[in-house]
Amino acid sequence: MPIEVAVRTEAVLGGAPTWDHGSGTLVWVDVLSSQVHRYAPARDEDAVLDVPQHVGAAKPRTRGGLVLNLRDGIALVDRDGLKTWLVYWARDGVRGSDAAVDPAGRLWAGTSRYDEEPDGWLARVEPTGDAKVGLGEVGAGNGIGWSPDGARMYFVDSATRRVDVLDYDRDSGDATNRRPVVEVDRGQPHGLCVDASGALWVALWGGAAVRRYTPDGRLDAEIELPVGQPTACAFGGEDFTDLYVTTARAGDSSSELAGSVLVVPGAGEGRPSSAFAG
Repeated sequence: MPIEVAVRTEAVLGGAPTWDHGSGTLVWVDVLSSQVHRYAPARDEDAVLDVPQHVGAAKPRTRGGLVLNLRDGIALVDRDGLKTWLVYWARDGVRGSDAAVDPAGRLWAGTSRYDEEPDGWLARVEPTGDAKVGLGEVGAGNGIGWSPDGARMYFVDSATRRVDVLDYDRDSGDATNRRPVVEVDRGQPHGLCVDASGALWVALWGGAAVRRYTPDGRLDAEIELPVGQPTACAFGGEDFTDLYVTTARAGDSSSELAGSVLVVPGAGEGRPSSAFAG
């Protein structure tokens, strides 16, 4: 498959790509540079919003603006750029990592430990701001996604080198019965997305590739990349067939395209993501 450069840049730790189908743009972050990016392919423009803390993810809201998973908690950005805290949980040694919105409009926000001790968490945040720990003992929370029917939730704790699956109750938001579905033998699993058929696309940090796995965990396809540290992936474009891949400059200074956002046109069949209802 042809691999193209969507945004040629040198992000220290790019991540959390999400296609905002309302605006036809790709929202992504540079975690360690504290930047939120919005890339418009139609204009070939990448706008940057600087935020005051490391930002693990930025996701669209139903009322416009963004919800951010920051170092110290969850913040809202309104259409006019006003920033307010929704949930504040500052804790030494912990920063926000990836996040995703479930089919009911809740935000699931991961954390990562600077010292890699497994006592971070994956939080479930309601649109009202009510929050609870959905999963504990997380070392490096990264990819989060749901099956097309919403009955299964997928989660990557990169420290375990696994993708886990949980039974998901859309009405209550409860995630239970965690068990491994994919065990990676090359690099570390990082971000992921789920396509229209329910297959998992997983970016391999240190593996220079994105892999597609069937819902039962069987390796189905692999796309080799010209960078060593791909971080996450998401389908976008007018018909959701283009696979966007964020990458990191950190630990990969020898790759010319390290830190850029890549795109693989016609890679598969994706589906729209949910927006945060708060």
